[in-house]
Amino acid sequence: MPQFEIANFIPQMFWLAIFFAILYFLVVRPTLPKLGRVMTERETRIGGDLDTAQHAKAEADRMAAEHEAGVADAHARARARVAEAQAAAAKSLEARLAASNAAIDARTAETQASIEAARASATGQIETVAADAAADIVQKLTGVRPDPGASATAARAALA
Repeated sequence: MPQFEIANFIPQMFWLAIFFAILYFLVVRPTLPKLGRVMTERETRIGGDLDTAQHAKAEADRMAAEHEAGVADAHARARARVAEAQAAAAKSLEARLAASNAAIDARTAETQASIEAARASATGQIETVAADAAADIVQKLTGVRPDPGASATAARAALA
């Protein structure tokens, strides 16, 4: 291999140094500052973006907390309204129930009085019919009609 021959080694090293210097001074040296500026600019932009993202996240967290607090407050107010509505409905129902019970009690009293009056009338009529029947039976058996007051008293005593 020719590059490993000692006679060719020194000129190859010379040309290597020249091309290295040319590459270094013409390509690398002008490019490195631009590359450094681009990297610094990117670091600055990324850092700013991260700061902006952190601020946005903090703001979003704050807004989420406010929203949750608002929702919890709305739930509490809704529960209170439901409880108030249930209490009002219960009071209304109790009032209507009391009014219905009063009306039922009044009708029951009226009906009871009517039943008592009908019972008294029926009892009076039964006593009258029983007294007449007893008087008829006594008249048929003895041939004499008993006193209407005495037959009424006897019928009343027998029915009691």
